[in-house]
Amino acid sequence: MPTMHDNVLVWGEIEQATVDQAARLSRLPFVRGHVALMPDAHVGMGSTIGTVFGTNGAIIPAAIGVDIGCGMVAQSLNVRAEELPDNLDGLHHAIARSIPAGMGQGHRNDHRAETTRDRIEQLIAARAEWNEHDRKRAYTQFASLGSGNHFVEVCLDENDGVWAVLHSGSRGIGNALAMKHIECAKGLMRQYFIELEDPELAYLVEGTNEFDAYIKDMQWAQEYAFANREAMMDEVVHQMAWFLGRELEPDPAINCHHNYTVMEHHGGRDVWLTRKGAIRARHGDLGVIPGSMGSASYIVRGRGSEASYTSSSHGAGRRLSRTEARRSLSVESLNREMAGKTWNAANAEALLDEHPEAYKPIAEVMEAQADLVEVVHELRQIVNYKGVEEIRNRRKSK
Repeated sequence: MPTMHDNVLVWGEIEQATVDQAARLSRLPFVRGHVALMPDAHVGMGSTIGTVFGTNGAIIPAAIGVDIGCGMVAQSLNVRAEELPDNLDGLHHAIARSIPAGMGQGHRNDHRAETTRDRIEQLIAARAEWNEHDRKRAYTQFASLGSGNHFVEVCLDENDGVWAVLHSGSRGIGNALAMKHIECAKGLMRQYFIELEDPELAYLVEGTNEFDAYIKDMQWAQEYAFANREAMMDEVVHQMAWFLGRELEPDPAINCHHNYTVMEHHGGRDVWLTRKGAIRARHGDLGVIPGSMGSASYIVRGRGSEASYTSSSHGAGRRLSRTEARRSLSVESLNREMAGKTWNAANAEALLDEHPEAYKPIAEVMEAQADLVEVVHELRQIVNYKGVEEIRNRRKSK
């Protein structure tokens, strides 16, 4: 059960620095009710990752973060494990060939499906304010994965059913839009001599042009992120069908954000509810909670807890920073963790900061939020695909 610390309701065992950061957020005058910390919570930029809170009259762009609309999609492919060959290298290569991954990567030669091209053209047409650089980036990066902890996986459930699971967000255009508004909010704090406990908690006031502009861009980026995952999942299904040599009839996808803000009703009032590293878990909502690379992921059903603002964790949550993981963990131990799986093994050194030991044990996270969600399926990965170019380049620049 959760415990209360300085108006912060905490699920699981969370380090004090994380609780302290959430407490600073809770003291802002426009935050309504308590701040909820999910069991995967850890220190973030300004707002703690794994945080849920409501506001009236203002919104904090950095609390949503720079990957607006980042989230998960999972889909049962209605394929059985016994239908798959022992060697899945060809499937990994097919996914890597069709879905660009890595920082700044996109589709250089546009061989995407016509439905994908139509979807991105509609999204671009929905925004009147474009410069050529942003328009091109939004177009070319649509249906691409990104880097860091973004991934595509093929998994088996407890009944040996095959699933595809994917983690991604709004790519470079979402980052650009977020940074523009974060800097705008910081500038307004300086202009009006507003001092904050943490400058990253700079906010925009409802009823101003700046607030309206952010809401418009944020909602567009959320739609872009949702559609981006949808398009990539369609491509994964297509590649699986090619790999097996037959048409597939997958179940409907489960597609959910975990970095976003939306107007919801909690505590008897309407609030802008921010979920930073958390998914919506109303009663009956299906969601996707991934573990770390090499560990289990979960399909869950929400229990509708009002104490958590009908939310749950978005994953395992980091235990080590990326720098600390690269310094303290080894390629040998990563290879052991990934034994028996098809993955980017040739890039093991570049993926050290995604080592499973850099994350909290997902089983403990799930146990700590048993009052928030029930497990529908436990998935074990057999294929993992990540973007490594950005990680490799970052290591070279150190």
